[in-house]
Amino acid sequence: MKRQTGIKDFLLTLLILAASFAAVIFMQRVFSIEAIAPMVFVMAVFLVSLVTHGYLCGIAASLVSVLSVNFAFTFPYFEFNFSLPENMFSGVVMLFVAVMTSALTTSLKKQERMRTETETEKMRANLLRAVSHDLRTPLTSIYGACSTIMENYDSLGKEQQLKLLGEARADAEWLNRMVENLLSVTRINSGKVSVKKTPTVLEELIDAVLVKFKKHFPEQSVEVDIPETFITIPMDSILIEQVIINLLENAVYHAAGMTRLILRVFTLGNRAIFEIADNGCGIPREKLDTLFSGSTGKDAAVDGGKHGMGIGLSVCATIIRAHGGDIRAESKPGSGTTLRFSLEMEEPGHEQQ
Repeated sequence: MKRQTGIKDFLLTLLILAASFAAVIFMQRVFSIEAIAPMVFVMAVFLVSLVTHGYLCGIAASLVSVLSVNFAFTFPYFEFNFSLPENMFSGVVMLFVAVMTSALTTSLKKQERMRTETETEKMRANLLRAVSHDLRTPLTSIYGACSTIMENYDSLGKEQQLKLLGEARADAEWLNRMVENLLSVTRINSGKVSVKKTPTVLEELIDAVLVKFKKHFPEQSVEVDIPETFITIPMDSILIEQVIINLLENAVYHAAGMTRLILRVFTLGNRAIFEIADNGCGIPREKLDTLFSGSTGKDAAVDGGKHGMGIGLSVCATIIRAHGGDIRAESKPGSGTTLRFSLEMEEPGHEQQ
């Protein structure tokens, strides 16, 4: 990276100085302006210092500019003459401009880097806070169930033991999905895993999602509304399945009072629009802006359920953006929530609903 940056800075410096040299010759021949060279090269030094990294290119540009003005644009022409005080003054001015501009841009870049690092640390802190909250309750439940069985093994009936073990297993399965979510979002954000898109048939994708969802929520019905036409969408089908299941699970856990859960897909231009809608309690307006950031914190659960929702939705947003799509939420307290994301299709289609 440093080598590439150095080569880029060197080429930019050469380009700016060459352009300045050509501009001075053009203005002298077309407009007969003789004293323009120092000002043009001062501007060139300023631009070089502004667009390159560190001090080296700016200082080098100031030295080359002084030599260029002295050699090509100062009498006697095409000879070096450092006896004239204006030449020395021009060199000092250019060097001063280079140093001051480089110092300013370096400081600004350092401040921007520090700001980015601060935001990253803040996001990590929010993520850690959300993880701690989301993992604490199921871990406590598993520990409590196992402790109860071990301490009261002889006095507990078989049905009670199976019930406690079933609850522990359900919490363990949820923890496993949470870890998978975290690994997915971490790998994508780190750039170590690139999204490999393959054409996926929409109907097959939805069938796979429903089969997996029914295993965890056999009593929850899902109304499906998808186009009857054959549609293929380039995607990583495993990740998109994870997104849709996360959104459906989010409705089950948090949409208190929900009686309808709808999975709808339609096309708009060359994009496929996925919607997961419920008629539950809705999400407060102040939480919509941070819904997909993973920073909802310990009070993320809308209905007071044990499962926080910050991690799952953050994973969804990361996966969708990695596919080049976007994800949004619409909600009115008491009127339900609609979570919507879009993906680009393989071929442009006609709008269907």
